Amino acid sequence: MIPINKVSQVRLSSPFLSGLLYAFIMLIAGTIVTSLILLLSRTQESSLSTLAYITHGLSVFVGGWVAGKRAGRKGWYYGGMLGIFYALIVWIIGFLAVDAAFDLKTLTLAGFAFAAGALGGMIGVNSSSK
Repeated sequence: MIPINKVSQVRLSSPFLSGLLYAFIMLIAGTIVTSLILLLSRTQESSLSTLAYITHGLSVFVGGWVAGKRAGRKGWYYGGMLGIFYALIVWIIGFLAVDAAFDLKTLTLAGFAFAAGALGGMIGVNSSSK
């Protein structure tokens, strides 16, 4: 039988996968916060696009930061690739769920995600204690 304290010590060895996991956890939290903002304030649904870009940007930034910190080097690379992969996953989910087309909004999200992830990765490398 595995002791309970050993189970809680599971750790992803890949900086990319751990960053992606953190990015999607942040996306879930950001989606809940955005929903609460729309519900509890006078914010109009017309500003939803801006709130979505902010949520995606913060999620990819945090994911890039985690990936860069875990990698200890090439933070812009790990963060930027995480951003591109994140945008691809979001587009695939949108395509499968609501038949979203590959258009200028998708490319904008990919560029924005690449920049946010690369910035987060660079900060993550510089904040690592290695």
